[in-house]
Amino acid sequence: MTVLYPLIFISCYGFLLNIFQGRCCLPEMSLVLRNLQRAVPIRRVPLRKRMEIVRSILGVQKFDLGIICVDNKNIQHINRMYREKNIPTDVLSFPFHENIKAGELPQPDFQDDYNLGDIFLGVEYIFQQCRGHEDYYDILTVTATHGLCHLLGFTHSTEAEWQKMYQKEKQVLEELSRHTGTSLQPLSRGLF
Repeated sequence: MTVLYPLIFISCYGFLLNIFQGRCCLPEMSLVLRNLQRAVPIRRVPLRKRMEIVRSILGVQKFDLGIICVDNKNIQHINRMYREKNIPTDVLSFPFHENIKAGELPQPDFQDDYNLGDIFLGVEYIFQQCRGHEDYYDILTVTATHGLCHLLGFTHSTEAEWQKMYQKEKQVLEELSRHTGTSLQPLSRGLF
């Protein structure tokens, strides 16, 4: 059984690393990308590069962000614990700032609050859902972007909320596509 690290530890990993390396009080904000599964091989570099661009597009590069890749068993366990759904899923987001309105950035009062939260990617589930013509890293990027939008207050519980989230995902992915030469579509397309 894979043991999941506490969410707060993963998010603060970059901050703690800076302290242990003797850097000043204002650490460089980090994207921590952890692979805690062995079901699907993952090259973290392509995902990291794309998510750094996404962070820049969204204007959140000054915030820490954790992306954790897990298998079906662990994403199902987390989904059951936090959403009471006993099935694997593609992405679960755990925001550090819980009451953000969609489209607004967190306004931290303290350096320790420059944290967006954690995104758990069900990479085995995502891989199983990929169609033959889809690039796995494109789908990972789209899914992680969807998770990041959730960390920024976007939801899709109603059609109006979905419309806002869809438009934000579309705008971010279009700009990312210009940088990477891809043609990425929002994960939330077709929900309503």
